[in-house]
Amino acid sequence: MKARHYSLFIAPIFLLALAISCQQAERVAEEAAPNTLSQQEQEEGFVLLFDGETTTGWRSYNGDSFPEQGWVVEDGALRFISGARAGDIVYDQTFLDFHLKIDWKISEKGNSGIFYLGQEIPGRPIWHTAPEFQVLDNDGHPDASQGVDGNRKAASLYDIIPANPQNTRPVGEWNQAEIIVYNGTVFHRQNGEDVLQYQLGTPEWEEMVENSKFDVTLFGKYAEGVIGLQDHNDDVWFRNIKIREY
Repeated sequence: MKARHYSLFIAPIFLLALAISCQQAERVAEEAAPNTLSQQEQEEGFVLLFDGETTTGWRSYNGDSFPEQGWVVEDGALRFISGARAGDIVYDQTFLDFHLKIDWKISEKGNSGIFYLGQEIPGRPIWHTAPEFQVLDNDGHPDASQGVDGNRKAASLYDIIPANPQNTRPVGEWNQAEIIVYNGTVFHRQNGEDVLQYQLGTPEWEEMVENSKFDVTLFGKYAEGVIGLQDHNDDVWFRNIKIREY
């Protein structure tokens, strides 16, 4: 896939606010203990989606309750236990324009993902509609060498756009992911750096989807949707899940 430039169509005020927020992201992470909000985050309107102790607010994709097995709260993190086959989980609220922050770490040879703008369609998995921030052991999982130009490595828009720079930390270490959606423009950030951006709903976007594994009639629409965490049958941990809406 040839390198592309992804144009932004965002108001200058939003770009300025985003730049300030991005510059301060690492400092905020240092100031706030896991699963808490810093003073700055409180002032910016962030709220926690995970309290570090319970599964309140989370449920199975296309379900009414939290899985009885597989997903657990462990040492302040939402953990999926390998082999459980419990299914993906989602937060029980839909979002459109937002700034999501979430820490993740993966097991050796592990694979998972963070979904957003997902539509709950009976009989269809979440990945049929939801873009995915890839979570992966880049050194141990074979998916890292699949796809095109590294577009299945961690922090990539899975199977569509590679993360650049590729700044994922080693297995067992926490990574700080951020996903920002505003007026159809989407940013992925990881460990304090912008790694990709794209615009939903454009001819360029539809061409990229058509060249991927996804169905352009269903996938990646700019519409309110759920945020989800993937059961890919490998151990994975998530914490520090917080969001603000625009």
